Amino acid sequence: MNLSEALLFSRYAQRMVEAREEYRIAWESAPNAPLDWVHWVARPLAEALHRADAEHLAMTLRQIRQKVMLYTMARDLLGLASLDEVCGNMCRLAEETLLAALTLHKTECIALRGFPRSEAGDAQSLIIVGMGKLGGGELNVSSDIDLVFLYPEEGETDGHRSQSNHEFFKRLGQKVIATLDDVTADGFVFRVDMRLRPYGDAAPLAVSFDGFEQYLLTQGRMWERYAWLKAKALTGDRHDELEQIIRSFVYRKYLDFDAYEGLRDVREQIRREGEKRNFKNHIKLGSGGIREIEFIAQAQQIVRGGRDTSLQLRGTQEALRALRERKLIDANTVDELLEAYVFLRRLEHRLQYREDQATQIVPESDIERDVVAQSMGFDSLGAFDDALDEKRRCVAHHFEDLLGNESVPAFPRSVRDEEDTAFNWETSETLVKQFFRHGFADPQNMTQRVVRVRESRRFAQLPERSRQRFDKLLEKLISVAQQTARALENKNQTPDTIFQAMLAFLETISRRSAYLALLSEHMHILPMIAQIFAASSWAAAYLDRHPILLDELLMPQMLYAEPDWLAWRHELTQTLATHCGDTERQMDELRHFQHAQIFRLLAQDIAGKLTVERLSDHLTALADLILEMVLDQCWRILAANEPPPRFAIVGYGKLGSKELSYGSDLDLVFLYDARKEDEQSVKRYTRLAQRMNTWLNGATAAGNLYATDLRLRPDGGSGLFVSSWEGFLRYQKESAWTFEHQALTRARFIAGDGELGGAFMRERAAILRQCDRASLISDILAMRAKMHEAHDSRDDTLFNVKQDEGGMIDIEFLVQYLVLANAYRYPVLTRNTGNVALLSSAAALELITSQEAENVAVAYRNYRRLQHSAQLQEQEIALVAPESVVAERAAVKALWQRLFTSGAAEKA
Repeated sequence: MNLSEALLFSRYAQRMVEAREEYRIAWESAPNAPLDWVHWVARPLAEALHRADAEHLAMTLRQIRQKVMLYTMARDLLGLASLDEVCGNMCRLAEETLLAALTLHKTECIALRGFPRSEAGDAQSLIIVGMGKLGGGELNVSSDIDLVFLYPEEGETDGHRSQSNHEFFKRLGQKVIATLDDVTADGFVFRVDMRLRPYGDAAPLAVSFDGFEQYLLTQGRMWERYAWLKAKALTGDRHDELEQIIRSFVYRKYLDFDAYEGLRDVREQIRREGEKRNFKNHIKLGSGGIREIEFIAQAQQIVRGGRDTSLQLRGTQEALRALRERKLIDANTVDELLEAYVFLRRLEHRLQYREDQATQIVPESDIERDVVAQSMGFDSLGAFDDALDEKRRCVAHHFEDLLGNESVPAFPRSVRDEEDTAFNWETSETLVKQFFRHGFADPQNMTQRVVRVRESRRFAQLPERSRQRFDKLLEKLISVAQQTARALENKNQTPDTIFQAMLAFLETISRRSAYLALLSEHMHILPMIAQIFAASSWAAAYLDRHPILLDELLMPQMLYAEPDWLAWRHELTQTLATHCGDTERQMDELRHFQHAQIFRLLAQDIAGKLTVERLSDHLTALADLILEMVLDQCWRILAANEPPPRFAIVGYGKLGSKELSYGSDLDLVFLYDARKEDEQSVKRYTRLAQRMNTWLNGATAAGNLYATDLRLRPDGGSGLFVSSWEGFLRYQKESAWTFEHQALTRARFIAGDGELGGAFMRERAAILRQCDRASLISDILAMRAKMHEAHDSRDDTLFNVKQDEGGMIDIEFLVQYLVLANAYRYPVLTRNTGNVALLSSAAALELITSQEAENVAVAYRNYRRLQHSAQLQEQEIALVAPESVVAERAAVKALWQRLFTSGAAEKA
């Protein structure tokens, strides 16, 4: 399409070009470059404001609008302007014309009444809020602009003829509206729609912040959350204060799946209206139209935006891209929605270019539609119709996929019992029959449990909608429990046990309607929950404590993906930066992040995707990352503008050896380098360590992070909270007990100052090579005897995998002995490579035989698996039948006997 053809397409453009020479110049200048705002807008606006004449300003604004419209239209029809350029031009035009009208009329009103002030005497200003497509930066070429007028505080003007702020801003607002909206010989600037203000048409034109906030708290409806999601303050000040009010209304701190039901209500209102007005050809409000694309993005934003502030975006396209980046919507789906959005918005603009009318209806006439098709670049009307139908079908499919066809979506066929009928909750006999028919061992007991829950005070206090959801979920849980037990073929997991666990969980989460809404919206995750509960009581308890993790089950592609620690580091860094200055929120976000990653690892563990060793690697990497972030954030709080501290975190025990398990404590030592610090800095490091310990140990609304154990620092629990590097080094060389050097074999630098951390690792190796070998065996045996005495087994019929002779601790002591006794000759043994690798190194050095190393390594791996299995079932101690680990115990005892008993005899 060339410029002449573009002119023939738009009857509006033809009229404008014929009417005024300057309009023709604007039209013909369009192909050369994007709009020159200084030339076409800023300069004429400045001249009009300088004249301070309201009629002249109104005329100038209308003429500017026609030029911008013509210029933008020509570039769009010629294929030179992107959708972002077109919408950007219209939004910028709206903002600049609004500001010009406000500037002139505010000056007039102040001259008459004085400056509006609060009761405290603070100056007040009118804040014009752009809603809808104006707020989202997506204004179309012939769109109305949706506005809301707000002002911070009540009060009155300070002139001789004073009036209330309310009256002042009401009058000012009326003048601004008239300047833009009135139709004159030069047309209009923008049609202004004020119906989105609090209480709608019948309400005052301008409202104070207090009045606005009170309305949202007491009267705000779900559809208004969708409306205010795009709100943008265009004028005035105190925008941060206003943003906080809006965010608190639009977004919740938790996952808000109630938003879906609100969206269904909005959809049904549109459909009913469509039945009256026939929205078949309406590309905005009809099925598969622009509004549905917006709703898809907005629903996810409202559900998750309170938790994930990166989703608090106004624009539809940027929101969809963010949802794709966060893997909350499939990448292919987002690509299809973005393609459809651009197509429909370009079509919308062409429909409006014809007559400069705010229409989104595709004409019935083949002749008219063919002209539109050509403007869209199609060679035939049929090709255009097919493309439009395909785009709308695609959008409608994704929209229905989001919301389903019912207020509570149908249960997936894989877990639906075709014979199920609606339960009659009024008669327990019916429920007993349902349990019996689904193969429950004790239908009467199951029924009594359900009746007790439904007759409880907690259930009675639930909102009606929550009770309905609860009952609907209970109905499905019966078949889910049956099918899960059948699939597992595990005698310990029956439909009864699985249902009991699920019922208890449902009762726990029922206090939060959002969780019931989540499960009602996504019943396909119920079998996943049942499988997790059946596999691990620890996992069930973890989900019970952190039901917000249900959201993780909605994204299996992330749930079962290999951890990407670089990406997660970036994600956590961004999240903490977003909440800089809000300590409570940062502590919560750390916990949310840690819980989510642990749950993902737990799901992969239960699914058999991780070995115990690989799981420990990931859990350790997670703890390392959390410690690094906690150190960084705590230092920022204490010394925001100072260089990084000469401070290091050292990990001992399972953290140090990278053998963390679920719920492991973190054995930590905090070091600082006092050589380059003054006394004040040393005190600050103590506060830093104390603050870090609080961040790690403290319980917040989001739960717990890690329990810490600091007893391995010099002088143990009676020692200083944080140790100087020189003091730590002196203690290790001169005063440390053998058991402390044993602990040092598993120590490593975790986070903090790299130079100090490197020094620790070097000196650690040197200390291990200089261990006092004269008393090494006797010290180790004495410590082991002391531990046996403290953990004497009271059940000789079972073997304690960790504590009993031939168990895990014996293996750890064996490895530590091999390191401390031989590192002076073989520095390779000082490497903190883990017990299995160190056994292999000892064999390579001929300190033990290859067979001994292999046998003990196999025992250690098996013990770790047994301990892990016990933990998954919430067993603090792994106890097994002695006959199940005969080979393992024999291998460990044989090496113990050879190294310690014969070694002790030789020494004697």
